[in-house]
Amino acid sequence: MAEQILVIKHGAFGDVVQGFDAFSSLRTSFPEAKITVLTTAPYAGLLRASGWFDEVILDARAPAWKLMQLWQIRSVFRQKWDKIIDLQCSRRTARYARLYRTDTRWFGTAPGASDPMPDFSGVNNRNRMLTAVKMAGAQEHEDELSFLRSADLPASFDASDYVLLLPGSSAAKPSKRWPKERFIRLAEAVTKAGLRPVLGGSEVDRPVTDAIATDCPSCLNLTGQTDLFSLAGLAARAQCVIGNDTGPVFLAARLHVPTLMLMGADTDPAMSAPYGRHARWIKQDRLDDLSFDEVWAEILPWLKG
Repeated sequence: MAEQILVIKHGAFGDVVQGFDAFSSLRTSFPEAKITVLTTAPYAGLLRASGWFDEVILDARAPAWKLMQLWQIRSVFRQKWDKIIDLQCSRRTARYARLYRTDTRWFGTAPGASDPMPDFSGVNNRNRMLTAVKMAGAQEHEDELSFLRSADLPASFDASDYVLLLPGSSAAKPSKRWPKERFIRLAEAVTKAGLRPVLGGSEVDRPVTDAIATDCPSCLNLTGQTDLFSLAGLAARAQCVIGNDTGPVFLAARLHVPTLMLMGADTDPAMSAPYGRHARWIKQDRLDDLSFDEVWAEILPWLKG
């Protein structure tokens, strides 16, 4: 009977991207196994399309009083899994660890885990997840992500040589955002270099992207017009990508596009720096203190106007 493996990864987007090579390593190391992922709705389509998993199960992360949903989750963990690999390692998944069968191996940080993970302090999130799957017997494999590189571009896209700007980030943490005035100046400099500045983001980011597009009319503003696939296609074809600590920047970096992440005090690069052959980052505790000139000097070698 094929080995049954359950992987837990709820999010967020940047962490899911940092897990790509762990997922791929499992798939290539255990081609005959049935590998299932427990995730959340925003990433289900992406993980189904990847080819890394045989089944995708959604976790609504229901509160304790929603008994039906909790019963459904309990039934997931009571299945006969050979291995459960917890790549989320949250308080929620520690509670889930009370539900699994005693003949299942649990790889994680939950108390009583059969295969406890080591102390990952100061270890990059990508490397943490790779270590976890190696503990479960996988050999490291870096996926080419062809299913994302070949993704269609947004229907309204009409640029050729362009730079992708991602000025948004978590609305709950405005301290993670480089000032929009600096993005405006960056967009103007990109335009003068003979390239098209393209703005990406979700509807949450619209106030800042609209402000940038208003002050720099040469921008192509695609805010709210991309899903995860078209965003990947957009990033893969860009000359470079510049943005704050946000999931799409991790995606661009992992596609090995020249990528610069702008980090503030909320981001620890030892744990959260993006991975990619051409990924760079600048950290300034107060992003207001990060100058345009510093950012421009980093990206200028990438530009081919």
